[in-house]
Amino acid sequence: MENFQSLISEILEVDNIEMSDELESFDAWDSLTILSIIAFCDSEYQVELSKEEIENSITINGLKELIKNKM
Repeated sequence: MENFQSLISEILEVDNIEMSDELESFDAWDSLTILSIIAFCDSEYQVELSKEEIENSITINGLKELIKNKM
């Protein structure tokens, strides 16, 4: 998961992120972004996530932990 932060920041359309940043705080946060995260997790980590799981993650770190727990 070494490229996680850079790939997520690309999806969120920002230069850099902090692991404590809340997902909903990003300007690019919408249903298309959630679909992009679902596709990213499936292709990069072979992990299936639901919209609800992503939204319940709340932070970047929460999302990372969710993915790690499903691997």
